[in-house]
Amino acid sequence: MPPEKIAYALARYSRSPDSIRDSVEWVRTHDSTKFLESFYFQYGHASIADLGHVVLCFEGISELAATEVEDEQLWDGQARSSRYQDFSRSGFVTPPELSVEDSAAYQAACEKLLATYHTVHKRMVEYLSEKLPRPDDMKPDAYQRNIAARAFDVARYTLFFGIPTGVGQVTSIRTLERQIRRLKASEYAELRCLADEIAAACAQPPECRWDDATSAEPLAPTLARHVDTDEHAAQSRRDLTEWAKGNISISAASVDDVDLLKPTDMHAEIAATLLYPVTDLPFRTLYELAASWSAAQRDEVIDVALRSRTRRDDLMRSFRGGLYVYDIVMDVGAYRDMHRHRRCQQFRQAYSGRLGFDTPQALHDAGIAEHYQALMTETLATMQTLPGPGSHALLPFGARSRFLFKMDFAEADYIARLRSGVKGHFSYRKVAWEMMQKMQQLEPALGRLLEATPPWVEDPLKR
Repeated sequence: MPPEKIAYALARYSRSPDSIRDSVEWVRTHDSTKFLESFYFQYGHASIADLGHVVLCFEGISELAATEVEDEQLWDGQARSSRYQDFSRSGFVTPPELSVEDSAAYQAACEKLLATYHTVHKRMVEYLSEKLPRPDDMKPDAYQRNIAARAFDVARYTLFFGIPTGVGQVTSIRTLERQIRRLKASEYAELRCLADEIAAACAQPPECRWDDATSAEPLAPTLARHVDTDEHAAQSRRDLTEWAKGNISISAASVDDVDLLKPTDMHAEIAATLLYPVTDLPFRTLYELAASWSAAQRDEVIDVALRSRTRRDDLMRSFRGGLYVYDIVMDVGAYRDMHRHRRCQQFRQAYSGRLGFDTPQALHDAGIAEHYQALMTETLATMQTLPGPGSHALLPFGARSRFLFKMDFAEADYIARLRSGVKGHFSYRKVAWEMMQKMQQLEPALGRLLEATPPWVEDPLKR
């Protein structure tokens, strides 16, 4: 059944003594559109839209767009993996915001990155094959796959946000509506176009049908008629950006790449969280600043954030807390993996390239670190010459940026245990290990419960 009809059938089932079979038969002869128009969009019974799910696939979108598409807490999906596929022949997406002249500079930088990606992978395969001979009990094809994957782990540092990828997602109609509205308000033209394409797809029958018996009815026609731009999110960000420019002039405190706080002042925490994405300051600096303000000053930040809010708009993610707040500086590739953890409230600062880049130790060991570092320095310099937000597509996966994760203790335990395992990428393994250490320092009594594998414990041929 189409998603909207499933939602109608299950909603009727919850409001009727009839069996589910009778409810399905009822829906066959009644208009689900009228029902959803009345009870979902007019009366705000949003839980009804949680009952119907839509499968969508995004093909050939940039890695930057994929990251934004996936930025939904109630989201399930998969993207193409940079650990198991060769991206050197996939080309790149040129941001529509860039002029002809800027596009030429962007494309030249992209070509250099892809050429180096290919070179690094080839060299790392050679180096790892010499360093890690095939065990007698491992089949040759499995060995080659594992070596190639480990080589991609290093080569991916020269991939960048403009690389095309594919994403498959399964969401409820309710989450899909929120996603479309959010993407329509994006600063990136590619995402605004994607939002229009999603809405258009919902008004059409499925593109790929299992067999002739599968319904050829439109997927979610009612949704397609009602999605508009999330103006509040876009305006709130603009208002907070202007407020921060006029009211915050302090320098950043020196903090570790993984910094953990347990805020005790919720008022200050919300104000600091609202300001985090529109500044380049560590969360600790913002929280201590907000805690030093009067209640009226913190209220001013909150009022600025909410003055564009309408009755339809929920409170923003910034108002949702977690007992613990991790402020993490890590490379973009690691963030793409850490971003999958949905039981967190996640925030990011603008992609600027000003925090430099990481250099994997394997590049030093293989004797190609200097070439890599020269290229990364050149790429980030080129990025500074391009106008935003189009310049963000040039940001390499090896570039460092700042991200905020709010979570409870159970999620901290889960991330530390899962992401530190020997099967994982060495970049996020280090982050997960440091997350555990920070928790043990902050909460000694509870921190003893956390388990993580030290980064120096390795099994490179284990996948």
